[in-house]
Amino acid sequence: MRWVRDYVPQKEQNSLYRTALIVTICGNVLLAAGKATVAYFTGSAAIYADAANSISDVVYSILMVVGLTMAMQPPDLDHPQGHSRFEPLVGLIVTLSMAFAGFEAARNAIERYIAGGEKVALDLPTYVLLASAAIKAGMFVIISRIAKKLSSPTLSTTAKDNLSDVLTSIAAFLGVLGSMLIHPLADPIAGFVVAVWIFRQVYLVGRENLGFLTGRAASRAEMDEYIKAAEQVPGVIRVHHIMTDYAGPKMIVDMHINVDGKKTLVEVHEISDNVIKKIQEFPDVDRAYVHIEPDDWVD
Repeated sequence: MRWVRDYVPQKEQNSLYRTALIVTICGNVLLAAGKATVAYFTGSAAIYADAANSISDVVYSILMVVGLTMAMQPPDLDHPQGHSRFEPLVGLIVTLSMAFAGFEAARNAIERYIAGGEKVALDLPTYVLLASAAIKAGMFVIISRIAKKLSSPTLSTTAKDNLSDVLTSIAAFLGVLGSMLIHPLADPIAGFVVAVWIFRQVYLVGRENLGFLTGRAASRAEMDEYIKAAEQVPGVIRVHHIMTDYAGPKMIVDMHINVDGKKTLVEVHEISDNVIKKIQEFPDVDRAYVHIEPDDWVD
């Protein structure tokens, strides 16, 4: 089931974006500093991988400030539909930052594995990794709620990255634990697992944001929902053509509908407006264009 979007005033949107940016920047700086310090003193490959991931998070946090500040700008003569299309570009930059973190984590894990690994004490690393997982879980909840309310692909990507970080911190903790209880090589192996997980997220979020930037169409299921919604509007006999594509993070829908050819221009105009309103209630739709034809019309 898909939900219709609530109207969020521009002032409230800007406030929610600022909240998301503050939470993201403060949380990532704190975690990067803590994990980098622990990685330096303990020599843990797993924690090093997790620290590299957090440092990349700081980089994309700064880029988010720039990108979302541009996206928050009101419409102007150069961008009459607003600036929200900067969002998937920021999301792609976030993806590149994640890819660098994955590369650095994998490189370090391989080096430590070749060196034979080493046991890592369970005191300080344990506390840092568990605290990191808890903080990232909280960030995931906050950012995902804001992303859903704003239908923001950038914040949705950020929320997914936070959830990924929870899992990578847990994997790093298991590596530290394994280096003590099983074998020293468990630590670099865990570091490599963290790198693989990061690359998986890179693929998923990169594919999504590339779709936004390259005009990807809606899925067949999504188009069927648009058609169903339009055909529920009184006066619409059927939808005989639909074309969709992303213009930035939102969908553009071009729809041809058939109505009774004997209706007046005023009646037809009202039907068109009602269909547009119905389609634009979908959270992923920015604009809908409706072309009306008599039901017995032949193209």
